[in-house]
Amino acid sequence: MSDPTQQAAEAFPDEVVTSAPVRVIDLPGGAGRFALITLDNGFDHTKPTTFGPRGLVNIGAALDQVRALADAGEIVAAGVTGKPFIFAVGADLKGVEVVTSREQAQAIGKSGHDVFRRFGELSVPTFGFVNGAAMGGGVEIALHCTYRTISSGVPAFSLPEVFLGLIPGWGGTQLLPRLIGPDAAVTVIVENSLSQNRQLKGAKAFQLGIADAMFEPADFLEESLKWTAQVLRGEVTIERTAQHSKGTWPDEEWAAAVARGREIADSKVHGATAAPYLALDLIEKARTASRDEGFAAEDDALADRIMSEELRSGIYAFNLVQKRAKRPAGAPDKSLARPVTKVGIVGAGLMASQLALLFAQRLSVPVVMTDIDQERVDKGVRYVHEQLDFQALKGRLSGDKLNRLKALVSGSLTKDAFADADFVIEAVFEQMSVKQQVFAEVEAVVRPDCVLATNTSSLSVTEMAAKLEHPERVVGFHFFNPVAVLPLLEIVRSEKTDDASLATAFAVAKQLKKSSVLVKDAPAFVVNRLLTRFLGVINEVLDEGTPVDVADGALQPLGLPMSPFVLMELVGPAVALHVSETLHAAFPDRFSVSENVRRLVAAGKRAFYLPGTQTLDPEVEALLEVGDRPSTAEEVRERALAAIAEEIDLMLADGVVAEAQDIDLCMILGAGWPFHLGGITPYLDRVGVAEKVAGRRFLPVGLASLPA
Repeated sequence: MSDPTQQAAEAFPDEVVTSAPVRVIDLPGGAGRFALITLDNGFDHTKPTTFGPRGLVNIGAALDQVRALADAGEIVAAGVTGKPFIFAVGADLKGVEVVTSREQAQAIGKSGHDVFRRFGELSVPTFGFVNGAAMGGGVEIALHCTYRTISSGVPAFSLPEVFLGLIPGWGGTQLLPRLIGPDAAVTVIVENSLSQNRQLKGAKAFQLGIADAMFEPADFLEESLKWTAQVLRGEVTIERTAQHSKGTWPDEEWAAAVARGREIADSKVHGATAAPYLALDLIEKARTASRDEGFAAEDDALADRIMSEELRSGIYAFNLVQKRAKRPAGAPDKSLARPVTKVGIVGAGLMASQLALLFAQRLSVPVVMTDIDQERVDKGVRYVHEQLDFQALKGRLSGDKLNRLKALVSGSLTKDAFADADFVIEAVFEQMSVKQQVFAEVEAVVRPDCVLATNTSSLSVTEMAAKLEHPERVVGFHFFNPVAVLPLLEIVRSEKTDDASLATAFAVAKQLKKSSVLVKDAPAFVVNRLLTRFLGVINEVLDEGTPVDVADGALQPLGLPMSPFVLMELVGPAVALHVSETLHAAFPDRFSVSENVRRLVAAGKRAFYLPGTQTLDPEVEALLEVGDRPSTAEEVRERALAAIAEEIDLMLADGVVAEAQDIDLCMILGAGWPFHLGGITPYLDRVGVAEKVAGRRFLPVGLASLPA
C-alpha cells in the first residue's frame, strides 16, 4: 500500500471492510477449473458492499491468488460476483469525506485503477457476474472484466458519480464508451446522472450491451457458470463490433455524442458544477488515449473533484437523503402509531385522485373519495382506474393485481363512507373556511381515534383544527406535485397534535415510500416559504423594471432545476399568488404580492412564455406594468440569495425545523434543488452569504465542507 493510500486508510478507521475470498470450482462439461472472487462485507443486503482502502487491498490480495493459479495453469478463467442481492455499489463515500490532501485524493483514484485493471490484464479471461445492485465502482470492476453476465432482477445499475459532483474515476469514462459507444456512454454517465440519478434495470443494461448475457435471479450463478463454460469451449462467441475491437468509433460519432452531452449538462446545471463537463472531457479523451493515459486523466480529475467544496456538498446531500430522511428528526416513537386499514379522501380533483392512487398502491387498503357531485366523484375514480390500466399495459401490474387495486378505490357523495376509516385526508380548495367546514363534517362521522390530515400548502393547521372536538388528531400532511414523483412529505405538528396521531402520520408516510420532515405549524412551512421568498424577489425586480430574461435568468449560475418563471408555471400562478398572499399577511415586511402576477391570474394566463419556448408571450408582455429601476443579473442574484439566507435564519430561530439539515432535505426532495448545492445552506455558507446576512455559518465546518 502506497504512503498516501496508507494515510487514507489510517484516516478512515471506521471503514466497513469488503472481503474478497477466492474459491476454485469445476466448470460444467469439463470446461476446466474457475477461480471465483465474491465481494462481501459480512452484512446482509441492507448494508451494500462498498470499496474503501482496506477493501481494495483485499481485492488485490485475491487477485494475487488468482494470478498465481493462472500462471501455474491451474485455472482456465476467473470471475467476480457479489453477495446475495448486491454486486457492489462503489467507493465508500465516508472515506472520501476524511481526505485532507490532494495526494490522498490522487491515491484513491490510482489504487482503484491499480486493482481493478488487473481483471483485464490476467493471463486468463475474466467474467463479471453482476448478480445484484451495481453502482459506481461496482459497475467499473465489471467493466474491467473480459465478459459480463447480469441478472434480470438487478434493480439498480448506474454510474451516478456526476450526480454527486464526482466523475467515474476507476475506468468508467474510458472503458464504457469503447464498449457500448460514446453516445450510449453519455446517456449512462451524464444524462442519467443529471436526471435525478436515473437507474438502469438489469434488462436495460443488457440491451445496451454492457452485459453479454442475462439470466434469471433464481439460478443466476449456475447459469452464468454454464454460459462461461460455453464461451471457453467456443460454443458461444461474443461479437464485439469492429469499432470496439479497434477501441474507437467514427470521429463524427464521438463529436456528436460529446456535443449532445454538453447540451444536456447546460440544460440541467447551466455550468454551475464542473462534474458533467469533466466527465465529457474524459469520454472524449477515450477516443484516442491509451489505457494508461486515460486512467491517469481520471486520477487527476477525481483528485480535483474530491478536493472540491462542491463534492462535500454533494456527499452531504447524499447522506441527508440516505440517512436523515430515513430517521426523521423529532418523530414520535413508531410504537405509538395506530394501524390504518381504510383511507378517506375529501375531494376527487386531480390532487385527490393522485393521492387515492398512491394510497391504494402502497397501503393496499380500501380508499374512498367524496366530492360535491356524482360527476366529480366518477371522474376521480375513473382517473385512478385509467392510471392503473396504463401501468398494466406497461407490464407493471398483473391482471389479478390490477383488478384488486381497482376494487380498493371507490367514490361516495356522503362522508358517511368515512365512518370506519382510520385516516382521512382533505384535498379541497385552499381556503380556511372551506377546510374548517370539511373537517367539521368529517369529525361528525368518524371514530374519535381517526387521524384527520390536511394537504394544505400554506394555511395554519392549528387554526384549521381549532373548532373541532378533537383537534389533537389533526396533522399536516403536505405532498408535493406531482405526487408520484416528488418524495417529500412535510408533516406538520399543530399546537394540539398528539403523539399517536403524529406517529400514525409518519408510519403512513413510510408505507407510502415518502421521506418525511417534521415541521412546525408556521406559514407555508419550509419549501413553499423559501420558494415564495425568492420568487418574491424575482417578481419585485420585474415590477421595478428588470427585463424578464434578466430576472428569470439571474439564478442560472446556481444550476437550479428550473428558472423562477418556469417554476411558477409548474405550480400555477394562481397557487403562487395565494401562497404569497398568505405569507404577506403573516410577514408583510418580507413577503410582497406582485401586481403583475395578479394581472396574470386575473387574465387566466398560466405562463410567462409561449408553450415549449423561452419566448415571452406577447399577451403577457401587454399585461405587465414595470417601473424604471432595472437591476443587473448579479444584483438580482445577490438580493435573492440574501433573502433566502435571512428567511432560513428566521426559520431556524423560530424552530420551524430541528436543524438546517432539515431545510436542505426539504429543498432537495421537495423542490429538486441539486446535490452540488447540498440543498441550499452549504452553498450559502460557501459563498459567504450566510455570514454576511445571519452573522454565522448555518452548518458546522466539515459537515458539508473540507475538514478543518
